[in-house]
Amino acid sequence: MNTGMKLIGKRISVLEKENLLSIVILPTADKRKLFLMFLWLLAWSVCGVIVLANYFKMTDQNMKVYIIIYLSFWAYFEFNIFRTFLWKRGGKEKLWIQDGVLHYQRELNKRGKVQEYNLDLVSKISYIELSRTSLADTVNQSFWIRGGERLEFTAMGKNIRFGMQLEDEEARALLNMANKFMKK
Repeated sequence: MNTGMKLIGKRISVLEKENLLSIVILPTADKRKLFLMFLWLLAWSVCGVIVLANYFKMTDQNMKVYIIIYLSFWAYFEFNIFRTFLWKRGGKEKLWIQDGVLHYQRELNKRGKVQEYNLDLVSKISYIELSRTSLADTVNQSFWIRGGERLEFTAMGKNIRFGMQLEDEEARALLNMANKFMKK
């Protein structure tokens, strides 16, 4: 049975052969939003540099404390948006099942640790249902966030989530395909 390459949506490619199921999930297909994220990151960086430069001109100690607190929050968000931007620009999730082993990797610019799980110790892959009234679920599915996994399995007592920001149809299609392959 050699079914070859399939595409699910714009971001997911699946290769299925007799003893191999390979899934690659790209983080985005929307270059316009990626460019807007770059502009936001650039503006955020410039604002932080301006505030930092003004810190050294301040003589009021209370204002210096305020700026240090402000820059702490700024640095936290700078780090997170930079990390998200890099992921959206050059990351991908890879999951493949071959020879009784499930491999999972979050690759960024051709780097990333591959986690391996013996298929006998892996639970069936399950779907993570979103609540449309949950603020956390809504935020995690937004473009500007890295996360929002839609599928998971348990291996060695640990939950492993994957499929960041997949649409319902994409997640269900991957779920059915992977579970069907794992039964073989």
